[in-house]
Amino acid sequence: MIFVNLPVTDLVRSKSFYESLGWKVNDDFTDENAACIVVDDNICLMLLTHDHFGVFSKRPIADTKAATGAAYALSLGSADEVDRLTDAAVAAGGTEEVNTDKQAQEAQVGMHGRTFLDPDGHQWEPFYMNYPGAE
Repeated sequence: MIFVNLPVTDLVRSKSFYESLGWKVNDDFTDENAACIVVDDNICLMLLTHDHFGVFSKRPIADTKAATGAAYALSLGSADEVDRLTDAAVAAGGTEEVNTDKQAQEAQVGMHGRTFLDPDGHQWEPFYMNYPGAE
């Protein structure tokens, strides 16, 4: 399993955003400082208030609205799933970033991907790769 710890400025807003994507909250690991978002059986997000994130790292929190700290690529089962997730993210208050050069390069190798930013600027890249045995 992987747990991705993400610092957030507004825990309620961020929790609502990720629930809008169809991901579930694990109440056993959720309180006023953190929310556990279950993406699938192997991936969870830990949304942490800035104060609580300081428990895990004493380094300053990156300003992900101004710069990319990481890109979270998420392999999905179809191009439609990529589009549904990205559309849901935008509808929930996220921002889509369109990079036509990247999309053209992906299309050449049979990929379909899109990019969105959550309300705190964390970058998500859902993608589908069409290769033998992928379906």
